[in-house]
Amino acid sequence: MEPVNILLDQLREIARASIEMLPHIVVAFVILLLTMGLNKLAIYSARRVLSGTKLRQSLKELFTLLVSIFIWVIGLMIAAVIVFPGLTPASILAGLGLGSVAIGFAFKDVFENFLAGIIILFRREMRIGDFIECEGIEGKVDQIAIRESHIRQTDGQLVIVPNSILFKNPVIIRTDQPVRRMTVICGVAYDSDVDEARDVIRNAVEACDSVIQGEKPIQIFAQEFGESSINFEVTWWTGSKPVDVRESRDQIVSAVKRALDDAGIEIPFPYRTLTFKEPLPLQSGTASAGD
Repeated sequence: MEPVNILLDQLREIARASIEMLPHIVVAFVILLLTMGLNKLAIYSARRVLSGTKLRQSLKELFTLLVSIFIWVIGLMIAAVIVFPGLTPASILAGLGLGSVAIGFAFKDVFENFLAGIIILFRREMRIGDFIECEGIEGKVDQIAIRESHIRQTDGQLVIVPNSILFKNPVIIRTDQPVRRMTVICGVAYDSDVDEARDVIRNAVEACDSVIQGEKPIQIFAQEFGESSINFEVTWWTGSKPVDVRESRDQIVSAVKRALDDAGIEIPFPYRTLTFKEPLPLQSGTASAGD
């Protein structure tokens, strides 16, 4: 009977301790309810305050999330101290410090993307709707979240990119400015008048409505002596969106080709000259069937 008595004594002790802790548990539960209500009020207030700012939507959500995390951490710490009186805020913070080290090693990539996302959200250079290129990924920025960014390619496919990639690698922002300079190479035959060809090309480019003129000059340079042509470098400014670039390039190429044809200036195709070491015998007429 001795083991049974020991077991009963232990059960009585557990029941007595539970009854003694019951008021602490009730108070901690009330603290959690108050924390929940305070969290909702803080989120509502933060959204009202941030709605009048010009911050990005993702950055507003980040601030709201940080406020919510802060309130819940404080509320949970207070509830833990009430339920377990032996705990102190200092001991809780020490435990959180040791735990954060272990969690940091376990979730290194997650925290790296999280911190990179915060830094990217504070950047002014990359905005929602910009067309960017990074590590072979090119498209429109649809969303910048805390841990990842959504890039919509021009063919409609969605690429989810970890923020650490956009943070650690060079990013080309194609629409940072509303205009972009474009270049095509146009060759004319060697027997063409270079000055006349330059004027014809310039007039053709100036007549295109996709070309932005004024402060941005149209530049035509004789670039090099090619294999079969004198090549001109034709540069102009147009809209920076990919569709603007494609439409403008199509218009320029068509206009220059048409203008050179009208002026009688040849755009030569590559010529090839074959040289044989030994003279080749030439035969005339049709060989007989017996030969």
